Amino acid sequence: MFEFKIKNIQGLARTGTLETPHGEIQTPVFMPVGTKANVKTVTGSQLEDLGAQIMLANTYHLFLRPGEKLIKKMGGLHKWSNWNKPILTDSGGFQVFSLKKFNKITDEGVEFRSYLDGTKHFLTPEKAIKIQEDLGADIIMAFDECAPGKSSKRYAKDAMKRTHEWAVRCKKAHTKKDQALFPIIQGVTYDDLRIESAKFISDLDLPGVAIGGLSVGESKEQMYHTLEIVEPHLPKEKPRYLMGVGTPEDLLEAVSRGIDMFDCVLPTRLGRHGAFWNHTGRHTITNKKFAQDSQPLDKKCTCYTCKNHSASYLRHLIIEKELLGMHLMTIHNLSFILQLMKDIRESIDKGTFNRFKTQFFKNYKC
Repeated sequence: MFEFKIKNIQGLARTGTLETPHGEIQTPVFMPVGTKANVKTVTGSQLEDLGAQIMLANTYHLFLRPGEKLIKKMGGLHKWSNWNKPILTDSGGFQVFSLKKFNKITDEGVEFRSYLDGTKHFLTPEKAIKIQEDLGADIIMAFDECAPGKSSKRYAKDAMKRTHEWAVRCKKAHTKKDQALFPIIQGVTYDDLRIESAKFISDLDLPGVAIGGLSVGESKEQMYHTLEIVEPHLPKEKPRYLMGVGTPEDLLEAVSRGIDMFDCVLPTRLGRHGAFWNHTGRHTITNKKFAQDSQPLDKKCTCYTCKNHSASYLRHLIIEKELLGMHLMTIHNLSFILQLMKDIRESIDKGTFNRFKTQFFKNYKC
């Protein structure tokens, strides 16, 4: 049901297919983030038109409101949201640990207060799995402790060990065969901890592996280095998911280091606030230079936004805080990232990935 087949390899970069109950995913793949079961400002049909193959939803937010029991009663995430392609849910771990002042960590689980109304909850690995089983996603994540990027080694090691213990408990609690459980590698930026974690997580022999705790405060060089040292210890025959990473430069660098799956809120969040990518880099639409720019955001882009509207008009919409502006900017950013992933897949299949990457960075300024 969750067979992963590698198609082509160039260096460490590879293309593949991942079978799920709701369809086949072509990798490397970027997953738009639908935190509360929707990708902000766009419809499911628009996502499909943009080439999205899978959507990510957030366990923490859906657990707090409206609750997994209601979603289960409504037929699960796919039916409830009318998204008939694959869905991945995270475990809620990142959100729980990013709100430190609201939580208390023990080996059993995490006690936290809702950011909505202050009510107290206790989330364990077993409960995180049960919630995700009720939500009904195709791919679910083990509950982990995401230590900050500047953590001391002692704290990082304790968090890693707890993550390992919780991963074992998640595996035992997991009952649904139509859901693939991915455990998560931790260890901050300490080489020995990351290698130890990669070996432990890989030995659990689950359908895929994830790398967490990156893009949380460390430098890009540290992130790329961490990917390099863990890659030899990851199973070659399973998909590798780098959590929370989604800038164009990071996608290219991570694919070249053997990563297959990505998610990030950046394309949608930046779009809503007036930032966008094109083939020359990242830009801010409110910049005065765009006031009289009659050209699209990217002449090479074929998305609805670029085919129908000028940078000048989009600047006006964003400055006036018009919802249409947020929608159109989001459409473009998602289109840019999803097309980049498609181009990456095609270049690997053709054996030209290295040339494609070099050419991309000739024009693109980080």
